[in-house]
Amino acid sequence: MPVATVLSMSETVTLSIVEAEAFIVRALIANRVPDVAASSVARGLVAAEAEGQTGHGFSRVADYIGQVRTGKIIADAVPSTRKTAPSTLRTDAGHGFAYPALDQAIECGCALAAEMGVASVAVAHSHHCGALSLPVRQIAEKGMVGLMMANAPAAIAPWGGHVPLYGTNPIAFAAPRPVGDPLIVDLSLSRVARGKVMHAHKTGQTIPEGWALDPDGNPTTDPEQGLAGTMVPIGEAKGTALALIVEVFASLMTGSSMSKDVSSFFTADGPPPDVGQFLLIFRPPEGADFGARLDALLSLIEQQDGARVPGARRAALARQAAANGVAVPKAYIDGIEQLAVEGVVSQ
Repeated sequence: MPVATVLSMSETVTLSIVEAEAFIVRALIANRVPDVAASSVARGLVAAEAEGQTGHGFSRVADYIGQVRTGKIIADAVPSTRKTAPSTLRTDAGHGFAYPALDQAIECGCALAAEMGVASVAVAHSHHCGALSLPVRQIAEKGMVGLMMANAPAAIAPWGGHVPLYGTNPIAFAAPRPVGDPLIVDLSLSRVARGKVMHAHKTGQTIPEGWALDPDGNPTTDPEQGLAGTMVPIGEAKGTALALIVEVFASLMTGSSMSKDVSSFFTADGPPPDVGQFLLIFRPPEGADFGARLDALLSLIEQQDGARVPGARRAALARQAAANGVAVPKAYIDGIEQLAVEGVVSQ
């Protein structure tokens, strides 16, 4: 890895959202990532960090730059979107970053859904897309209801098996509300996102028992053994069934690789991961008081002591970060600065 394998969490640097995005953009551009892609990637990573999704934030920068340098990510790939049927689109990410491809897919998909009532977008030949809460939030902010699925390197075994076949295969949903934050549900189909295990590995922490199994199928608190083994699915057999459904949409419906054939998101060696993302975008029904009825439904949750609307904690953390900045381990900052210097020197 370009940075130390184990990073200290004891010292942090607080950056505003603007400073954090600019910091990552500089490092990416120094490593020959075009401006538009660099900006899109930085927005996604910082937004994930702000939501508390550290496994999809600054911890990914060194991995991305390492993969740009080896060509595993085609940094200058330009995504392209075409209509394949009256209400279906296909976006080809060209083995580049997922973030600019998703920006384009959402822009085109929401426009088509506004016209047709519904649109599906298959994003092919893509890469790690970070926290799915963020793309579906973009959909909701455009007044649409969105559902998104993505596949990932194999990390979950079929129920009763021990060989990983499915990725953690996240699924996310968002719907706009008349006032305030949209409703956002973002689920990894493992008990936790695999990025959290990698973050623990990089920062020298153990993981709670119940997150992952070692290569022999035994529970482990060692993140290295968890990464070498399999992730524990949510809901036991039901979780693996959902992972299979996501696999069909994100891989087979997009023409991208199946999770069993996807290369690691964390290492610079190997071919491009070639994963897929699949989006369904709906225009809320007219004359049905959709927003008011959604608010009424969610208020029933909010009125119960101890209950919380899904996504509320992430939204609160994002507001705090917008006001106070994000605290990033200094070791990540130092490592990214070094990558920026190396990139400039090599040009």
